[in-house]
Amino acid sequence: MTDKRAPVLTRRKLLHAAAGVGVGVSLSRRAPAAAAPPSPIMAKLSSYMAEAHSRALPEPVVEKTRQAILDTVAAMVSGAQLPPGQFAIKFARAYQGDKTATVAGSEVLCGPIEAALVNGMLAHADETDDTHPPSQSHPGSSVVPSALAVGEKFGIDGTRFLRAVALGYDIGPRVTITLGKLQYMVESHRSTHALAGAFGSAAAAACAAGLNEQQMRWLLSYTAQQASGLASWQRDTEHVEKAFDFAGMPARTGVTSALLVQAGGTGVDDVLSGADNFFEAFGPKNEASLLVEQLGERYEVMRTNFKKWTVGAPIQAPLDALDILLKRHRFEADQVRQVSVRVATDEAKVVDNREIPDICLQHLMAVMLVDKTVTFRSAHEKARMQDAAVLRQRAKVKLIQDEELERRLPRREGIVEVTLTSGMLLREHVETVRGTAENPMSREEVAAKARELMTPVLGGAGCTKLIETILNVEAVKNVRELRPLLQHA
Repeated sequence: MTDKRAPVLTRRKLLHAAAGVGVGVSLSRRAPAAAAPPSPIMAKLSSYMAEAHSRALPEPVVEKTRQAILDTVAAMVSGAQLPPGQFAIKFARAYQGDKTATVAGSEVLCGPIEAALVNGMLAHADETDDTHPPSQSHPGSSVVPSALAVGEKFGIDGTRFLRAVALGYDIGPRVTITLGKLQYMVESHRSTHALAGAFGSAAAAACAAGLNEQQMRWLLSYTAQQASGLASWQRDTEHVEKAFDFAGMPARTGVTSALLVQAGGTGVDDVLSGADNFFEAFGPKNEASLLVEQLGERYEVMRTNFKKWTVGAPIQAPLDALDILLKRHRFEADQVRQVSVRVATDEAKVVDNREIPDICLQHLMAVMLVDKTVTFRSAHEKARMQDAAVLRQRAKVKLIQDEELERRLPRREGIVEVTLTSGMLLREHVETVRGTAENPMSREEVAAKARELMTPVLGGAGCTKLIETILNVEAVKNVRELRPLLQHA
């Protein structure tokens, strides 16, 4: 009897068939043309990146970068106490591999790629790290860990470390400024935070690794291949995946790109132009020239905001406003009938009655009414979300989505109106939040915030020494000297 079953396609037959198709296709094509020279944008960008390690920075940029490093390191160390940070350290302990780089707030040493990932997650374990509104990104939480991890691997000095960080701030945010920041994220469903972090981290790591101009072009190609991140992070209620999306993944991507190229990896010479280039794939809303606009003139670290309050960025202005009113009028919580809070429409959606205390506007306004302030500890005490005294005040807080404030973005403004039981109406409109580029925190304020965050982990003396060292980072001969200051026994 004849077997009428279909012939079996083995793996070997499939490979032969594929090879045959490949030959046919290759014969029908012309030989590839010689590689075109880099586009003007790529030439300017890669040259700027390659020269960053030896380029002196203006003193205001140096000082702001020192503070950015300190602010991010404080976020890393304090993040070791929080669930996303504890998970990240557990991961590092399980997969630590080569003991080259430091994991802050722990005793763990691991490879530079793992250290960058874990320290990034520590830095964004909550809402303590910096923000860059013009690009819709959090640059420090991935850039600083990347520069530190690669800096430790190659034993760079403090000046190079600082310049690597400044470069990361210059490159990453420009990518999502070009793509279209918040509007781009809304329309594409891609996370601007992850994309800016990937390119910023790659630039910082490459500067620390000492890549030349040609290698910088390859670095950008490797980074473009890995660029990813979805806006679905907004549905993460535990902040663990968000910590990975905003900082851990981008830092890992950037360090991986830099180490691949430093080890001899080659790549596409200009991923920004030619067939199937980055801009064709990602569809920017703005001209590609924004990627190199005012490089060396406008330093993005100067447009970065530090958070006075260790809470979600949309809550900064309302807390500032309520703090001003409490100090000016000295009323008690029980004297309050209602608190109306106006913020931009899209911002209100992010912080409206959230499950996590440090990004729940109603809860934090209630905490401030009860405590007269909001600290790192009180912003993270989830149990207080069920505290009767806090709930009594929370019931008085009304959040209003304001279209006019929406039109004023990326300025994060807030209007707070407090109606007292006496009938008196108190009103405060904060247009420039403390810690923003327009209303910057002083060096002393940044240090005080860092001290509050790090002392519970490192102790008073250790915290003071770390702050002093970072604020004089150019005196550090080898960034490995930071290790005993960043870790606890």
